[in-house]
Amino acid sequence: MPKVELHLHLEGAVPPAAMLEAIRRHGDDEVDARVLADRYVFRDFADFVDTWVWKNRYLDSLATIEYVAEAVAAELVAHRVVYAEAFFSPTDFAEHGLAPQELALAWRRGLDRVPGSDVALIVDLVRDTGPDRVARTFDQVREVAEEARIVGVGIGGTEDRFPPALFQPVYRRARSAGFHLTAHAGETAGPPSVWSALRDLGVERIGHGVRAVEDPDLVRFLADTRVPLEVCPTSNLRTGVVSHLDRHPVWELIAAGCAVTVNTDDPAMFGCTLDGEYELLACRLDDGAIREVAGAAIEASWAAEPRRVELRRLLET
Repeated sequence: MPKVELHLHLEGAVPPAAMLEAIRRHGDDEVDARVLADRYVFRDFADFVDTWVWKNRYLDSLATIEYVAEAVAAELVAHRVVYAEAFFSPTDFAEHGLAPQELALAWRRGLDRVPGSDVALIVDLVRDTGPDRVARTFDQVREVAEEARIVGVGIGGTEDRFPPALFQPVYRRARSAGFHLTAHAGETAGPPSVWSALRDLGVERIGHGVRAVEDPDLVRFLADTRVPLEVCPTSNLRTGVVSHLDRHPVWELIAAGCAVTVNTDDPAMFGCTLDGEYELLACRLDDGAIREVAGAAIEASWAAEPRRVELRRLLET
């Protein structure tokens, strides 16, 4: 089935073989496939974040970014992801002396090398850097937004320490400048985080949003307004946000009539694919319901309407 993905972090999608090549280029001979696989087993969300930081130290040049971007694009094409909106986190690479502008363009060059790849970018402003740094990062990437095909802004990171309301000014400016808006909320923090993303930031989509089920009023609001949720089942299981697939909120959210989309988040780090995420849904949903989820991703995407028409036709074939 041709698929659309809306919640994908490029840095977490680098295939293991490409990641090992980046590590080799960095000059580290001690990290092999076994070591990398061991690092990709997480005790909890904090351990995942530590591994994310560790991994990114090897993505230390524009040439390496282009190389891994091409590998990510090839993987998406192989799994029939015909359109994706993918996050990149520029501030994670400041220690390498890579400016956000040149980093965005490097991702763009690598992604565009693969025939059939169609990936728009969302800048993850990384809430942990604080409101001032987030604002500066937005101004920097805005300079190359058209050339890099950056269509939206988001904030990932530590929800409870950096709530959405802190970033209201930069989201207001982003909206005025024509960017689409999403935010990670309701992943490791509860319903107040989702309410704040909706009310304070005016987001069009919610990244994750699974803990919305703790507030019945919020679930009803999401169902009534059809604000899309970028749900990532395997990610939630691997980071310990959810203990078991049977208890995953995705079932309740779908049953309530919410606009649920399914995504991989960091597929290389979590050992998942978008095909696999749909297979997880197939343990409870019939083909018609699965196609509704796939169609919801098309409708929730920020692709231009002519492109969405093409995507709808692909899904119908």
